[in-house]
Amino acid sequence: MFPYWLLFSIFAAGSIEYRRRGAVGSQAAPLLAVAGLFTALMIGLRYEVGGDWISYEEIFFYSRYAELGAILLASDPGYGALNWLGQQIGAGIWFVNLVCAGIFSWGLVKFARRQPNPWLAMVVAVPYLIIVVAMGYTRQGVAIGLILAGLSVIDRASIVRFAAYILVAAAFHKSAIIVLPLVGLAASRHRIVSGAVLIVLAAVIYNLFVVSSVDKMMSGYVEAEMQSQGAAIRVAMNLPPALLFLIYRRRFQLSEQQYKLWRNFALAAFSILGLLLFTASSTAVDRVALYLIPLQIFVLSRLPEAFPDKNRANGQFVFAVIVYSALIQFVWLNYAVHAQLWLPYQVHPSLTG
Repeated sequence: MFPYWLLFSIFAAGSIEYRRRGAVGSQAAPLLAVAGLFTALMIGLRYEVGGDWISYEEIFFYSRYAELGAILLASDPGYGALNWLGQQIGAGIWFVNLVCAGIFSWGLVKFARRQPNPWLAMVVAVPYLIIVVAMGYTRQGVAIGLILAGLSVIDRASIVRFAAYILVAAAFHKSAIIVLPLVGLAASRHRIVSGAVLIVLAAVIYNLFVVSSVDKMMSGYVEAEMQSQGAAIRVAMNLPPALLFLIYRRRFQLSEQQYKLWRNFALAAFSILGLLLFTASSTAVDRVALYLIPLQIFVLSRLPEAFPDKNRANGQFVFAVIVYSALIQFVWLNYAVHAQLWLPYQVHPSLTG
């Protein structure tokens, strides 16, 4: 467990120091970039870590003999092409994992830098988004990383630019398309034009990446009534930040578009809870709920500024968020049903001699 706690401790110490010294983004950027690189290496160079490790090894093995066209049709095209490339250059699965980890970590750090305390945002991300998702569900981890990158520029970019992030994200996991309506409905300017563009882009992404896999996803998740252990807990993790945002929305001092965006995420969190109660497949709901994790990072990392102490970030909330996140990590590593698939953390043997 030590490597996981080391990663957590790096960002926890950084968040405390950042708050204490009142560092500005430009001063913290180099150190945060180094910590982000360490995160990428830890995710990418893991070996036999994660619940889907065997499945990803099978995809990589298949890529050795199949034609590129067949690979693109058999898997998510972005991920399939990356596996094919790894085989062509004679690299191991560590190459695929490392590239995916780099994309994910880049998106996460990019999003964290948009928060008042970037290090605290990373603290919130470590226990579940980094350890469980990025190290366990590689394709969906890349998709979420790209979505985070898009969310980081949502105030300065058009819906078309954000859709470009979704397009690439959907190439790694088709379910990423579900985020597009949450963002499109938050558009505060040119709503009619944005809505029309949104519909067209959604149709393009759906036809390119999703339509061919609908039957497979339906049979794999819904008809088979797959169940995810702990799905209810993971869905519930989105509810406290959703509730905090809806009740104290004025304290977050957001632009109209930002408010609508995170309001949509908060409302979606409660909608997901409803789906969990009335659907036969908790796995399908669980995987959809992963795309709402940015809400946790956004709200929890901003609590010290939302509830200031004498016109400065409230240090008590910094510690509270760290303790809360540490508790989540402790409980998951020690009591989660499938935690043993993440333990012990190992580095790929081909890289250690």
